[in-house]
Amino acid sequence: MKRQVFKDYQPEQSFLLPPDISEMIPEGHLVRIVNKMIDGIDRSMLEAQYKGGGTSAYDPQMLLKVIIYAYSQRIFTSRQIAKALRENVNFMWLSGMNRPNFRTINRFRTKVMKAVIDEVFYGIIEQLLEMGLIDLQSYFVDGTKIEANANKYSFVWRKSTQTHKSKLQEKVQALLEQIDELEAEEEQEYEERDLNEVGEGKEIDSEKLNEVIEKINQRLKNEADNQELKSAKKQIEKDFLPRMKKYEAYEEVFKGRNSFSKTDPDATFMRMKEDAMRNGQLKAGYNVQLGTQNQYILGYSLHQRPGDTVCMQEHLEKLYEHMGRYPDDLIADAGYGSEENYAWLDEKNIEAYVKYNSFHYERKRHYKKKHPYRADAFIYHAQEDEYECPEGKRLSFEKEAIRRTENGYESKRKIYRCDDCSACPVREQCCKGKGNRQITIGAELKKYRQVASDRLESEKGRRYRSKRPVEVEAVFGRLKQNWGFRRFILRGIENVSTEWGILSVAHNIAKVAVA
Repeated sequence: MKRQVFKDYQPEQSFLLPPDISEMIPEGHLVRIVNKMIDGIDRSMLEAQYKGGGTSAYDPQMLLKVIIYAYSQRIFTSRQIAKALRENVNFMWLSGMNRPNFRTINRFRTKVMKAVIDEVFYGIIEQLLEMGLIDLQSYFVDGTKIEANANKYSFVWRKSTQTHKSKLQEKVQALLEQIDELEAEEEQEYEERDLNEVGEGKEIDSEKLNEVIEKINQRLKNEADNQELKSAKKQIEKDFLPRMKKYEAYEEVFKGRNSFSKTDPDATFMRMKEDAMRNGQLKAGYNVQLGTQNQYILGYSLHQRPGDTVCMQEHLEKLYEHMGRYPDDLIADAGYGSEENYAWLDEKNIEAYVKYNSFHYERKRHYKKKHPYRADAFIYHAQEDEYECPEGKRLSFEKEAIRRTENGYESKRKIYRCDDCSACPVREQCCKGKGNRQITIGAELKKYRQVASDRLESEKGRRYRSKRPVEVEAVFGRLKQNWGFRRFILRGIENVSTEWGILSVAHNIAKVAVA
């Protein structure tokens, strides 16, 4: 029987010469691509974030490379990155054997990178353009919700705040009336400082409560033994005033939102698709908007409002700020198909391939049969400014209504109504309410939808439609499912925007490595 020979194994052996770490890393490895592409970015913007003087600092370009590479390896916390610098040969090579601790890494990420992340991201975009991997001809945009680093039970609701504040104001008013009733005799002497007048005809706030306290103090100078006044003052100072200040602070945080988290006040409670309980539970999060081409991220933005519709313009304005131009074609789903967005895209000369909410439904075979009395089935008579229903009855113009969006955009709607539908044989099918049939027509919206429909049905539009699901959604799938990034590490919209910028840079470079 032959004796088995084993390779030499001495874990505690010493090297006579230090090994070359680079020999352990193959050519074309992702860590080499990260090193090369970050070297292609102007480092002066990084150096500008340092005041100078004092002890020597770690090279900012090295720290940037390490953090970008860490995110591409699903390593997101500063402690995990510091550990990788001690144990992972790729990190050792990339850092030049430097070993900054987790505090240094976190400080660099939250302070230095916050100031330069957009420049770093678009510096990589410029390299991608030079490589011919992308252009700004087509731009696929979509949004997703990412959970914030916040307690799911730390919510504050605007309606609830308004209700509690209103009840508190009623309690304050009742207390003031009570004081005036109890002090009827003194009221004659101090009628110019009537406490009840503080809350008349105006909303009671913390400033008004301070006025009440001052008025009570004035009375107490002459009525030092008045226990009712002392008790009222104590209740206002210890209870009413702190609560009022709390509600006012909440209102400052809302800024048009319906909710926020006490843990991360910038986060808004939104419905997450990745709800493990499948009960539609709201969680604190951010709305992440991405624009892609060939599955490279061309632009990103973070928003506090859950709806995609109101985020599009802000997102594209950020792209224009850094790139100096808008994309030629914009492709998006029905979540962006509003009159306001169509008008804005038309103004910017961006060719919109954006669906509206009923685009697919209108193309189903049963649509016309199922809805024979829909508004778009009515015939318009321009000369009389009237519509004619399928049964031959006329609907006359009644009034014009104006709708305003969150961004202040005004859209006009014209309302037409039939004079008498009582004898119509199909009234029950046609009229939803008890009165005569009414239709609401938005001429501009109708025009934009027709243009969008024609574009989407064109050869180019069909090509974009088939490509859209594998563009942004594929990127989101990679970042959230493959890389496991479903929850932000940092807090505050500026910090989470920085974090998503790091993730976007890491994604783009990682995709270059396999291109």
